[in-house]
Amino acid sequence: MTGVRLDTASKYICEKSGWRLSNLPLQKILYLAQVEYAGKFEGNRLVDTAFEAWDYGPVSPNLYHKVKMFGAEPVRNVFYDALRLRESSQRKQVLDHVCDKYLSVRPGKLIKLTHWDWGAWAKKYEPGLKNTLIADRDIAEEYRNRTIFKREWQQIFADR
Repeated sequence: MTGVRLDTASKYICEKSGWRLSNLPLQKILYLAQVEYAGKFEGNRLVDTAFEAWDYGPVSPNLYHKVKMFGAEPVRNVFYDALRLRESSQRKQVLDHVCDKYLSVRPGKLIKLTHWDWGAWAKKYEPGLKNTLIADRDIAEEYRNRTIFKREWQQIFADR
């Protein structure tokens, strides 16, 4: 797998949030960043993790197991393998953009965004099944679908 280390991206997102994120919004924001990066950079990975279609949306199992001990409480710094992102890197730029856009979004809205009908999770999700991989090509397609179904994508933000 290519991309930055999972610890690097996760720690960066948590730092940008002021360490206020629990597992669920951290997963959602990391996934949204993966979608953005894959869409802009030919399906390449932002981070060196795979996502699976779980009941509560797209999940990086590696991240889930690393931070599940915090439950619904904010994640603390357990990202011991994190490196610093280069200031000029495209990955840092995407993480900054996604954090600016989504860190203030409520968890319920993040769930709606990642459960979007034209998204990769919805394409792969089967109730009760675990370990259903969301392919990188499907993640990149989700980004393209935001343009094709622009009105539907924007409606999620308008809904209360």
